[in-house]
Amino acid sequence: MTTQRFASVWEAIEDTPVQAENMKLRSSLLMALKRHLEAAGLSQAQAAVLLGVTQPRVSDLMRGKINLFGLDALVNMASAAGLHVELRVLEAA
Repeated sequence: MTTQRFASVWEAIEDTPVQAENMKLRSSLLMALKRHLEAAGLSQAQAAVLLGVTQPRVSDLMRGKINLFGLDALVNMASAAGLHVELRVLEAA
């Protein structure tokens, strides 16, 4: 048996490097939103109003259901929450 090393869990479980990069970005945004909402002490209903989504959608976010969120939706929610999203593009190693 050989041992493989991966730079991230997404590289290990996704089929392609493109999918892994997408999931890395989505994961970062989802975790930042979750931390922000928890720090603000908002109920899910209050967070839903702030983000312009339904309470069940906030529940999905807080439970880490990353497969239910695209990059666009996460960027839109981050902006609605008052977060500033920046993107850095680097040459692949």
